[in-house]
Amino acid sequence: FSTVEVSFKNGSRKSFFHLPPHLHLHTGDMVVVESKNGYDIGRISLSGELVRLQMKKKKFKEDSVIPPVIRQANERDLERLEEARLQEKPSLIRARAISRSMGLDMKIGDVEFQGDKRKATFFYTANGRVDFRELIRHFAREFRVKIEMRQIGARQESARIGGLGSCGRELCCSTWLTDFKSVSTAAARYQNLAINQAKLSGQCGRLKCCLNDELDTYMEAVQAFPKKADKL
Repeated sequence: FSTVEVSFKNGSRKSFFHLPPHLHLHTGDMVVVESKNGYDIGRISLSGELVRLQMKKKKFKEDSVIPPVIRQANERDLERLEEARLQEKPSLIRARAISRSMGLDMKIGDVEFQGDKRKATFFYTANGRVDFRELIRHFAREFRVKIEMRQIGARQESARIGGLGSCGRELCCSTWLTDFKSVSTAAARYQNLAINQAKLSGQCGRLKCCLNDELDTYMEAVQAFPKKADKL
């Protein structure tokens, strides 16, 4: 299959790219790919027939225009990528200070620089619509790159930042979970869990995604319970 899935910034963002036949690349290789503004650098996360299944799962049409993989990343490309990653934390701190000084009701959660350092994407969470036209002008003057603002939900923010859950393991959303399903308090009730918001909430402040994991088993068990049981 001539399409590969490439992940950027430790899997926080993934996209599909066309792999030319003259490039013999495999899963795990660092590659330079074409983007709207210049080029980006990522790691091949899926190749072969698995990509076709992933595209079907994400409802991505095979006949749509897919940008190509340019070449395998060399040492200079990886150095530029490292420089871009080192630039992200200071930029995040400065961006938060600018948005706070302008009195905008938003929280900037993460910054991602493109591999060639020509573009920066600022991920933010907000309760409503935010007019950030003036903010983009400030950012463009401050960082001297093309600016893109992208609104994300609380769950996506936790997935990008990462962390440890109350179970002691790394967050599911930042490791293996690919899609976010809605979680209701009914899932906790079926499992006879106490409705304690502090214990049932994850790092994002929403109900834990893992409440859905064992729900089906509990639902099956409930069907096998006797309907009219004597209370002793």
